[in-house]
Amino acid sequence: MPTSQYASSFGRLQAISLNLLSKETIQNLMKAKDETEMVKTLESTWYKTEIEKAATIFKQSELLEVALNRHLVYINKTALEATPFSGKSAVRAYLSKWDIYNIELILSAKSMGRPISETESFLVSSRNVPAGISAGNISHDEMKIILSQTGVDGVVHQLVKYNYGTVLMQHLEIYQKTGDLGPMMSALQSFYYHNLLESLKFFQGDEGIIRDLIRTEIDKKNILSILKAKESDLDKDIVSKHLVEGGKITKNELLDVYGAKDVAEIVGRVENRFMLVNALAQYKQSKSLIDFEIALDKFINSEYVKKLKNIALSIGTIFYFIINTEHERENIKRIAYGKRYNLSPEYINSLLLIE
Repeated sequence: MPTSQYASSFGRLQAISLNLLSKETIQNLMKAKDETEMVKTLESTWYKTEIEKAATIFKQSELLEVALNRHLVYINKTALEATPFSGKSAVRAYLSKWDIYNIELILSAKSMGRPISETESFLVSSRNVPAGISAGNISHDEMKIILSQTGVDGVVHQLVKYNYGTVLMQHLEIYQKTGDLGPMMSALQSFYYHNLLESLKFFQGDEGIIRDLIRTEIDKKNILSILKAKESDLDKDIVSKHLVEGGKITKNELLDVYGAKDVAEIVGRVENRFMLVNALAQYKQSKSLIDFEIALDKFINSEYVKKLKNIALSIGTIFYFIINTEHERENIKRIAYGKRYNLSPEYINSLLLIE
């Protein structure tokens, strides 16, 4: 596959990347008094259009969340359009994470008995754009039909026409008996990562970094799962059902690590792969697992995402753009979270993913 296929993608996405928030703008968001002021700051950036559309219906934190979601739809649709035909299946596979996000949101809402009005606005979706922004699975109108179903059972049966429904159906009986959505959520994640890794097998050889990135993302998810499980003192059998295959650390190794007496010992056992000592020190003060999530995110960004920048004329161009825009979205959300809970500027700054 000639690299020239990605030359136009590189040029187009480089031009769009000029709209990413500057460090100065990020600092202005940090200085904002609250989320309302954050929204005002963002009105002078490439989020303006979606903020103006959402402002007629939503207020404050809801407005920010909805605008960020709709902007994400636009950005990823643009990235997919810029991808040469040979790379579209891999990019679609990656972007199907938002199908999974939407389905998990709907299932959780149905399980808790929340109405459609409290759920639809927060889907990563927009009219006339596929809800999962993968350009091919679930349309916005179909998502509304899924939302209108009665309970978890109705949602699962409505999704049977898609691969997701087949996966969920295998665990529906467990949910009916226990009310636990965990096995369904875990199955969706396993399905997603398996398809994504499979889609990255047949390229010109420069997708290795992306595969390593994805496998490390699986490790991150699994490590956070066992840390959370250790805090809750869950049985190893339960933990096993929530681990995703395909990472660099095998399931058996992870279960071995879970045998540690506490969170600190688990961190020690994975220290040869991930430097989490500083995060552990912060965790002992905050008692929040988000400190480990941030540390793992920064490791992945440093070890893998930045390297994608050096393989410009390849599918790495597309992934680098998509992931950077995701980081920007996450930074904004973390700043908003900090404002909401009166966290110190220093702590909020430590949560951000900035090159």
